[in-house]
Amino acid sequence: MSGFLPSRGESPVQTVRTIGRVAQMIVELRDEYVEKERDDLLAQIEQRLDDLTSLRAELRERIGQARSDE
Repeated sequence: MSGFLPSRGESPVQTVRTIGRVAQMIVELRDEYVEKERDDLLAQIEQRLDDLTSLRAELRERIGQARSDE
């Protein structure tokens, strides 16, 4: 992973913010790729998609923790 996961002590809000930042990065990489098709950009897009998958799992965990704290 490239370091986009928040630490375990943080709330779902931080995870959601991180998801937004990674999503914005994907949009920017898309724009670059449309302008000039490069394999390195595709690799970066794939990495960010992997980051989003990990963040999804992190968010599910945080939601479960928040519900159990209620």
